[in-house]
Amino acid sequence: MLGTVPTTYSHEFRAELLYDLCAALVREGLGGPETWRKCEESALVFAQRAIMESIGEERWNMLQRNVEYHLSVSDVAERDGEDKLLGNGRLAVTIECIGCGFLKIGPAIAALEAESPGLGAAFYWTLTDALYRVIRIYNHDDALQYEERMHEYAEDDEENHEQYEFPEVEKALPECIQKTLVSDDHRAFRLRARRLLLKYMRGKYHAWIERLRTIERLSRVRRSTDVHFREDGGYDTIPLPSLLVAFKEHDAVVACFDEESQYMLEGSAEPTLGVVFSPQKPEDVLRALRVVGRFIALNYELFQLVEVLTEWEKHNAGTHLDRREPSFRAA
Repeated sequence: MLGTVPTTYSHEFRAELLYDLCAALVREGLGGPETWRKCEESALVFAQRAIMESIGEERWNMLQRNVEYHLSVSDVAERDGEDKLLGNGRLAVTIECIGCGFLKIGPAIAALEAESPGLGAAFYWTLTDALYRVIRIYNHDDALQYEERMHEYAEDDEENHEQYEFPEVEKALPECIQKTLVSDDHRAFRLRARRLLLKYMRGKYHAWIERLRTIERLSRVRRSTDVHFREDGGYDTIPLPSLLVAFKEHDAVVACFDEESQYMLEGSAEPTLGVVFSPQKPEDVLRALRVVGRFIALNYELFQLVEVLTEWEKHNAGTHLDRREPSFRAA
């Protein structure tokens, strides 16, 4: 679990802040003499390892199988391409994603629609709406935007217009999802979706729906993310996607993602999670640990659902996904 914790670093930390953080973590029962020895008496590595221990090995291993998150402790934030000290005796815990997970949801939607018309669409929209509150995902909506940009590029490039290929994303969507895109009253649809999911809480796919409801509940807990990682930040892009949601392994959504992902790592992306705190204030340290814990809890539920649906599909609806391609997806 802890093999990904760095053992060296180039930035010279203000040591007193790190030692304050280490002391606060020890007071919370995280880390100790044995951990200190394993970290070769590096305060930074100790702090990061102790926070990882608060996450728990089972949860971290689940995430490592599905997505590539990197947790770090720092006393800087990016400003105009350079690291600037946070100041005022503050540190930051950040989680960055450099390899996203994959959810092929088409077979599950089909199974839910067979159970009851509209149930698959309700499941899909409830899941994606919940995830959007916490992490960046890449789904059909991103693919549609990419397709629209491609049409605009083609219109502006009269000389090479015929060479452009368009993914035709809408044709790749399940019929039940297509119907929801033309609905005039999305709020009413969301209400119907909630009622439909509640109706089938005891049905054939109750385990999926129960996990979905847990994800939705966790997504509604407000996260305290410092403005240094939002409006004031100097990042080139928003956070990288933590999850690619497609309907088939090689559908138009995947094709669009594969094209866009070639450029996602070229600039500096905002952290998926960033929480700034004062290590000298015990209540601040506890708040930072709670924010990280809630983020991990939601991701743990999400990727349990991903694995459940993948395993179900292996036995009920086709072939197993090879996550190794493209390179931006987590191995």
